[in-house]
Amino acid sequence: MSSGRSIGSVAKELGLRDSVLRRWVDKLRREPASAAWRPTTQATPMSADQASELALLRQENERLRMERDILKNCPASWRACAG
Repeated sequence: MSSGRSIGSVAKELGLRDSVLRRWVDKLRREPASAAWRPTTQATPMSADQASELALLRQENERLRMERDILKNCPASWRACAG
């Protein structure tokens, strides 16, 4: 590795298996990343459609959390009917 550290120590620090990190390193050594492939540091702005969909999904997520919490707290006899 370019840092001089072993793959094993870096994998352990990242919570990965050695074999996973070794595969990534080998792949990058075989196929160096081009400038176009590298992720950019700037976020791409969301389109209006994406922002709208995200807002709807967040609302649905909140509704589902509330339903889950209600079902968790209801009596067991009611849960059998709800499922």
